[in-house]
Amino acid sequence: MDWYLKVLKNYFGFSGRARRKEYWMFILINMLITVALSRAVVMLDVWILASIPFLYYILTLIPTWAVAFRRLHDTERSAWWLLLIVIPVIGWLVLLCFLCEKGTVGDNRFGTNPKLNT
Repeated sequence: MDWYLKVLKNYFGFSGRARRKEYWMFILINMLITVALSRAVVMLDVWILASIPFLYYILTLIPTWAVAFRRLHDTERSAWWLLLIVIPVIGWLVLLCFLCEKGTVGDNRFGTNPKLNT
């Protein structure tokens, strides 16, 4: 949960670098919260609350993009690579490979190694 809160505290932080663990733990917890909210709406059968998961998604959209920017920076790539998401399947797979890749050792043009800061 600390990784999730760390990303939320850096809400508009598009510069710097993010470790794999920081990115994937945020994505995992974000998905679990989204699924839990969606299931709660279905189980309670109160469709007035149906917009809550969507509102949560909107509120976490900026930090999700910010941590993806920082994750690509950790692999010595510009955030422009996120545009691969508009290419169906192939673009998604390439982007997934980039996000799973190990970060550069030591400093790079985007900042210091985040593993050394923790």
